[in-house]
Amino acid sequence: MPFDALRTPLHALHLRHGARMVPFAGYAMPVQYPDGLLKEHLHTRAHAGLFDVSHMGQIQLIPRSGSLTDVARALEALLPIDVLGLRPGRQRYGLLLDESGGIRDDLMVAQCGDSLLLVVNAANKVADEAYLRAHLTGICEIAVLPRALLALQGPGAEAALARLAPEVAALRFMDVRAVDLAGTSALVTRSGYTGEDGFELSVPEDRAEALAETLLADGTVRPIGLGARDSLRLEAGLCLHGADIDAGTDPVEAGLGWAIPAVRRRGGAREGSFPGAARILAALADGPSRKRVGLRTEGAAPVRAGAPLFAGEVAGDAIGHVTSGGFGPSLQAPVAMGYLPDALTRPGTRVFAEVRGRRLPMVVNGLPFVPAGFKRA
Repeated sequence: MPFDALRTPLHALHLRHGARMVPFAGYAMPVQYPDGLLKEHLHTRAHAGLFDVSHMGQIQLIPRSGSLTDVARALEALLPIDVLGLRPGRQRYGLLLDESGGIRDDLMVAQCGDSLLLVVNAANKVADEAYLRAHLTGICEIAVLPRALLALQGPGAEAALARLAPEVAALRFMDVRAVDLAGTSALVTRSGYTGEDGFELSVPEDRAEALAETLLADGTVRPIGLGARDSLRLEAGLCLHGADIDAGTDPVEAGLGWAIPAVRRRGGAREGSFPGAARILAALADGPSRKRVGLRTEGAAPVRAGAPLFAGEVAGDAIGHVTSGGFGPSLQAPVAMGYLPDALTRPGTRVFAEVRGRRLPMVVNGLPFVPAGFKRA
């Protein structure tokens, strides 16, 4: 681990709990604890896991002289989502696009009543801040918040958090609320990156460790590292920026067209007017030439990111590639995601991945591999 790696406010807690630390996005982060990745993954699926995601960026947009409506309208010029229709106390998934329609970053947008709060990926947060300042500085104040971010995920997350604040049980998927958690002022969102029900807790840095230890004192909650976070999100069919999506992919081929609402599509009240709109609206209308798909191997060997994909076992050029892959503990089998030409994306289609000079059979699988457990009602 580089000696100059940044540390999150929970660094000492990770060491106390025996974490193996690795460099990630410039930070020293826990990849796993003594239980190991497999047990951490399965514990989160069955009970509740606590993740440190304080390396993520939290960026607040505060109106200068106008209203929050002005800020929302300006943000819609950068994101193909309905920010104007986002109600106070609600959050929405969004995509920050470049001029060609490529995905600069994916993020969350929360409407906090007097401001908008963006949660962006750790590796992109400096570039995202600069991009936002270049386009929004005259309209709003842009504040990078020095706050920690914890994720409590799993079917037992509600019960564990409700023992500290019973009112969180009333929250539904993508709700946002300010809550007192054991004397800590927290902004709680019912969301996460595992496919399970759960919450993300934005708290002052100096209160994060005490809150985390309070949550871990609950017998149902265990600390979970980046390794299990990755296998959980892969089983859930969730994209990792820099792997499954990047500036070379657009939202439609990535299977994220659902994030672009009717109001921003052709014929909508605010059609287009976002970067890359011509390309993306055409892809929504006509279909993309390639698509992100789930893949299951026919054998026991995992196929990792970067493996080229072929239509046949022996001949032909590569037709796509694997973007994420590994062992799926919930399925007790390898799983992967990748891109294939549209004609080969029907579930059950057989393709081949090249691994160390051998072509291994794979079958296109619908996503997600494990159904989501979000609390929507």
